[in-house]
Amino acid sequence: MLYKLHLMGCTSIKRLVNGYLASSLGVSTNNEEVTGIKGRNIPLYQGGYNQKILYISGVAMRISKSQNSPAMKIAEAIAGHLSQNSNSLFNVQVVSPGWIYVELMDSTLADWLHCFTVNRNENSDLEQFPLKEKITCDPHYQLTNSLTIFNIQYAYSRCFSLLRLAHQERLIELDITDVKIFLSAKAIPWLNSGQKLRLNHPDESFLIHQLVKVVDNLVCTDSGSSINWEKAGINLSQAFERFWSSCRIWGEVKIHSPELAQGRLGLLILTQLVLRSVLEDKLGIVAPVEL
Repeated sequence: MLYKLHLMGCTSIKRLVNGYLASSLGVSTNNEEVTGIKGRNIPLYQGGYNQKILYISGVAMRISKSQNSPAMKIAEAIAGHLSQNSNSLFNVQVVSPGWIYVELMDSTLADWLHCFTVNRNENSDLEQFPLKEKITCDPHYQLTNSLTIFNIQYAYSRCFSLLRLAHQERLIELDITDVKIFLSAKAIPWLNSGQKLRLNHPDESFLIHQLVKVVDNLVCTDSGSSINWEKAGINLSQAFERFWSSCRIWGEVKIHSPELAQGRLGLLILTQLVLRSVLEDKLGIVAPVEL
């Protein structure tokens, strides 16, 4: 049976934000039937890379006419409710003419990373991630570029071999839950003493941005049918290569900043997990341990 992300008991960040937005709509709408907005139909997309995980919604502008109320007023009401009722998961802002910007707090992103990278037996305290979404396979997807597939397979294999080496050198303790998947046996120190994400190098942030994007597309079935999975896979593979070329794990980092080294290994854990889902669940291609 194929290894699927939803078995980890985690959800995509887009699903998480969408759920909180849906629960906040009632504070500014007179009738849900009038608005035409229900659950997954809330307009929401991930913002461009800016070293933060940002989601943008134009729901206030979509419903302002039916509610006979200015978009900014509706957006401010939704944002206020979201800020007060999201357990400090997000930083919420309103931008003219009615955009709602939802930015993840570092602690939220750290919990999400923990959820996907640590053995699932360690995840019982993550109450803010209750959703379990099924990843659907596409048996009709047509492959177009064998070199692209090889590059995705290579990135997956490279992550696996680096994690195996780190485990052998006791830099991180890993559980082998599957012959092709490593998970951390203990919590990874994602946050520093100031509760800020330890991984703040631009190429670390870019890899996280790509990981969030691909997991969103894997989990959110409403967007999955329009995804070019080869492109998604190669974009993630290139983000990994960019990260690996500039963010060291061994040498001085291992000696003087072991927590940083473990955080970077945590990104490798999630990268190999997501690449395997793209290869096997979406492209129907074996994810090889070695090439």
